[in-house]
Amino acid sequence: MLKQHLQFKLSQKLSPQQIQLMKLIQLPTQAFEQRLKQELEENPALESGKEKAEGADDVYDEAYDDTADSETIAADEINIDDYLSDDEVPDYRTQTSNYSADDDEKSIPYASGISFNQYLINQLNTVYLDDEEWAIAEFLVGSVDESGYIRRPLSDIMDDLAFTQNIYVEETNIEAVLKTVQALDPPGVGARSLGECLIIQLKRKDKSPAIELAIAVLEKSFDQFTKKHYSKLLQKHHIGEEELKDAISEIEKLNPKPGGSYAGGTRIIEHIVPDFSIKIVEGELELTLNGRNAPELHVSRDYSNMLEGYKNSKDKSKTQKDTVLFIKQKLDAAKWFIDAIKQRQQTLFVTMNAIMHYQKEYFLTGDERRLRPMILKDIADQIGMDVSTVSRVANSKYVDTPYGTKLIKEYFSEAMKNEQGEDVSTKEIKKILETVIGEEEKKKPLTDDKLAKILKERGYPIARRTVAKYREQLGIPVARLRKQI
Repeated sequence: MLKQHLQFKLSQKLSPQQIQLMKLIQLPTQAFEQRLKQELEENPALESGKEKAEGADDVYDEAYDDTADSETIAADEINIDDYLSDDEVPDYRTQTSNYSADDDEKSIPYASGISFNQYLINQLNTVYLDDEEWAIAEFLVGSVDESGYIRRPLSDIMDDLAFTQNIYVEETNIEAVLKTVQALDPPGVGARSLGECLIIQLKRKDKSPAIELAIAVLEKSFDQFTKKHYSKLLQKHHIGEEELKDAISEIEKLNPKPGGSYAGGTRIIEHIVPDFSIKIVEGELELTLNGRNAPELHVSRDYSNMLEGYKNSKDKSKTQKDTVLFIKQKLDAAKWFIDAIKQRQQTLFVTMNAIMHYQKEYFLTGDERRLRPMILKDIADQIGMDVSTVSRVANSKYVDTPYGTKLIKEYFSEAMKNEQGEDVSTKEIKKILETVIGEEEKKKPLTDDKLAKILKERGYPIARRTVAKYREQLGIPVARLRKQI
């Protein structure tokens, strides 16, 4: 038996315009410029820059019906006057003072160069090799990764040479050619392990007792060296502490990733463009929004003239009516995009302004210990926006400060209570932890238990496992690996 009943359900859905606005807010400056360029290319009714004609830019300054459907509305139902205005200075043409005038920096030059692989091949051209040796050397160079290592076993390379190059040689032949590759620059290139990489670099240096001892340590005691078992090294090599210290000093000067030292390649370098700038002017904080986030946009005068022509036309053909529907669609999109840009500017500025004032003590001093505990909800409540909106701003935007350019989300942190019951930022605790480790006696580095005890003595009662977590987040190794002789 079938039954019917009514059910009332309250639901909230974001409109396509709201979704697009959220996407615009999330974009950092460079990505926003690409999105702007795309919109200008796709919508002929939208133009950038100041208009040439005086008093132009006159369409769609009055309210319009968001629910109007350009496919179902009839051309005769469109009120052309709603799209035409005598206002010489529409509201979206007025500029506010919350952005900096750095519009000239529109593009970033990139230096051209050759790849790391080609750089090595060019060096091979200066070495005498017969045809078979050249083919092997070229194959080996092709196996060098961006760090400068050959991480494949020679047996695999021997098989590949046979199957792909029709070259049948023994491993000993490949190893002989590998020595030629390892003689190329930068020193250490073509190594198969970290130990071999460091030894190659040491052998390229002028001989000295410290260099020879360093080579001996790496060749015979690499595992003990990496684990910093210095007492075992002293006994095994029959040396004193000063001799070992000199050898370690030589090893520490070496480059563990020789490929990373090549500066002439075509590797893409990430350029950070700050979305905001904070300056201290006469003891007060001054916030500006990057001018590239505040483009001058207007609706095309040509499209306005088309509507005016349609309005004054006596005989309106079907083609003209179809054209008007198309124009309305493009004008709606252009007007919405201009309004969305304004909302984006306002949202970015209001959000960052709230963050700046919340962390005023930090931005005035640069002392990370002055950073207050701050979560997304703190800012969202202040500015009356959703937490997700604040998250979109914080996760993808950078701010230029007197203390460097940083990702905004770095200023957010959870709170912990000190012994006085006051909320302190976890960043403050990390900074103190970093300072304590920096001041420790390197011959006897502090364990996590001892670090937790010291922090407790300073008024921060946190567990050992929390200390270990913060230490790892700071990229600091365990006590044993921080030990120095």
